[in-house]
Amino acid sequence: MFRRIFAVFSGIASLVFIIALPSQAQEQWSWPEKPENLQVLPKDWPGSRLSAPMRGFTRALGVRCSYCHVGEEGKPLSTYDFASDENQNKNRTREMLRMLGSVNKHLDKLEPSGDKRVNMWCHTCHRGRPRPMTLGEELGETYRAKGVEAALALYTELKKNYYGKGVYNFEGERALNEFGYAALGNNDAAGAIRVFQLNVDKFPESANGWDSLAEAYMKAGDMKMAEKYYEKSLELNPRNQNASDMLKKIKEDEGD
Repeated sequence: MFRRIFAVFSGIASLVFIIALPSQAQEQWSWPEKPENLQVLPKDWPGSRLSAPMRGFTRALGVRCSYCHVGEEGKPLSTYDFASDENQNKNRTREMLRMLGSVNKHLDKLEPSGDKRVNMWCHTCHRGRPRPMTLGEELGETYRAKGVEAALALYTELKKNYYGKGVYNFEGERALNEFGYAALGNNDAAGAIRVFQLNVDKFPESANGWDSLAEAYMKAGDMKMAEKYYEKSLELNPRNQNASDMLKKIKEDEGD
């Protein structure tokens, strides 16, 4: 079930894993002759066979051994309890491997659309992150836990660390726009304004971005700013019917 997955792991992971290990751990660690507590991987595998998948996991998720195993980061690997199931991430990994095997079984039933059959593996979704989330999901989770300023700070941090690596989509206004509407749906007009303002600062030619900013000001009760930004949106896209309708409504309300 996992032959193709582990073949990919073997080809890309070795150097990354060796570099990631502290020199002390490299000096003291050797793979066990007979691994214990294998539940998804074949039970008859010798320890040396574990090298490729374990290296692949660290590469795909951007983590180190202590993410899934019981041990203290920076300590020699000889001090780790690799057989223990105490770290819940170990069982999560097992379930993900079972899911991966199932997905690849289904892919095997499909006629290839290219010269090679598509193969799913951990990096397909994770791309160097422990939790494979979209940029909008990452920002939304931080917003719910810590508020809009923390989420915007996370946006800056993620862009600094991941821009150009294909992990998150920073190329369009969609992620920040979705995040802004999450704040707006939470009756946080002030927070939504902060998000939408950042979006138009980064994508000033987006008529949709200005339309969203206008809507947030409208929700906040600031009709003057709403009118200003709906007009800006119409300037960029004269066919924006929503902006046209909202401007008409604002003027009718002003007349009343």
